Amino acid sequence: DGVTEVLAHRGDSLRDKFVEIPCSGDYDGQRRFAGCTPRKCGRGVTDAVVTREEAERIRRIAERGLSLGGSDGGASILDLHSGALSLGKHFVNLYRYFGDKIQDIFTEEDFALYRDVRQRIQQRIAQAFGISSSAMYLTKPTFFSRMNSTAAKTTHDEYWHPHVDKVTYGSFDYTSLLYLSDYSQDFGGGRFVFMDADSNKTVEPRAGRVSFFTSGSENVHRVEKVEWGTRFAVTISFTCDPQHSIGDPPLA
Repeated sequence: DGVTEVLAHRGDSLRDKFVEIPCSGDYDGQRRFAGCTPRKCGRGVTDAVVTREEAERIRRIAERGLSLGGSDGGASILDLHSGALSLGKHFVNLYRYFGDKIQDIFTEEDFALYRDVRQRIQQRIAQAFGISSSAMYLTKPTFFSRMNSTAAKTTHDEYWHPHVDKVTYGSFDYTSLLYLSDYSQDFGGGRFVFMDADSNKTVEPRAGRVSFFTSGSENVHRVEKVEWGTRFAVTISFTCDPQHSIGDPPLA
């Protein structure tokens, strides 16, 4: 893997850590949206946007939702926006599958907290990149992930390959991850790795930590395989294109 530097240790409490890096050409071939499309690229980590207590409450939302399904392999997802939930080797629509029973699983407070945290993360990203938070839109997929050391059963479980979000999901301009569990306490392995030409830069998850970055190939990344325990996170993604926007999930 070459040289590895730790961008954020689990034991650190980071107010704001931001590293600017040159933008790739990924944004050139697409329509530019003033006040949003990246002109400044980079990556940041903050422990000052979401509290540990809020992260624990959000983890309980993820645990309750994922307890209804779960993949046969090591990676399960729950998307509150589309309703997608891993079940065995496939996905089901949580809202269609469980219908009105969904209100026994989630509360209005759960969804209000989720919305509030999402807005704070959006504002933090806007501030770091010097753009307008109102010019950014939530986009899909935005989802909870639960990872453990179970062997992969389908390609959806193979989360450890290097990838570029903008290539995988064309609408992404800014990606964020909110970690809901602690590296080396709740799980081993599972660090987030930015793969730069000269070295790898890792982020060690801790509950409440937010990692965010521009989604182009200036930020090729992967997640290490989880070796033991369970790693919970939420991926929250933003686009500059209003045509790719999605709304916050309603508890309907």
